Amino acid sequence: MPDLEQQLTELGSAIAWPRTPDMRISLPTRQARLGWGAPILNTRLAFAAVAVLLILATVLAYTPSRDAIAAWINLHVGITKVQQLPTTSPLPSGTLGSELGLGLPTTLEQAQRQVRWKITVPTALGQPDAVYLRILPEGGEVSLVYGHVDDIPVAGETGIAVLVTEVQGQVRRDFFQKMIGPDTTIEDVVVNGHAGYWISGNPHIFMFQDATGQPFPDTLRLATNTLIFADGGTITRIEAYTTKERAIQIAGSLQAR
Repeated sequence: MPDLEQQLTELGSAIAWPRTPDMRISLPTRQARLGWGAPILNTRLAFAAVAVLLILATVLAYTPSRDAIAAWINLHVGITKVQQLPTTSPLPSGTLGSELGLGLPTTLEQAQRQVRWKITVPTALGQPDAVYLRILPEGGEVSLVYGHVDDIPVAGETGIAVLVTEVQGQVRRDFFQKMIGPDTTIEDVVVNGHAGYWISGNPHIFMFQDATGQPFPDTLRLATNTLIFADGGTITRIEAYTTKERAIQIAGSLQAR
């Protein structure tokens, strides 16, 4: 601004400014009231407007002044734009497991009010990081999501270490054995005195009988080693990148909440 002010000051002394018109307003005379002298005031205002336009045109015609004014305008417009830029904020992250189609996020207390069986939680893992409830199959399905377990790696695609799913129904090996694929093996195991299955490899589909006795195909979300067993009409699945022994140990720690 000091450069602009200096240039405008120098320009003022170099320009032959027109005489400032008399801008005083006086009460209209009798002739003016009768319409005879009205053009006089309008003429003076017109001269004043022309003088202002002449001054602006002269200033803009003077290259250093024009450049300085343009720079000043650009500077302030730029500052205004910078001030109005929205601040960058990280996108809010979804609930762990929200992309797996597990149903709606909920709490253990709310889920228990919606299902007829007693939800069990593995004490070996503690409280889950997220809980989901799905209305299908018949009777509902509850999923417990664990994002971090010390000795179990996290699935890179999902950010989940262990997924425990509980649903009412019965397990029939002949239902799901034909659907698991040639690269997957099934081993009979015993979990808490109940027959179960250790499915290792890369399984994707699991089929069981739901609470109404109808076959229901379900997806194994982590597509990794899975322990499946039934206890009192409730099927429990434990999916994790872990060993059979560790999965059975987790299943042995399940307790009703």
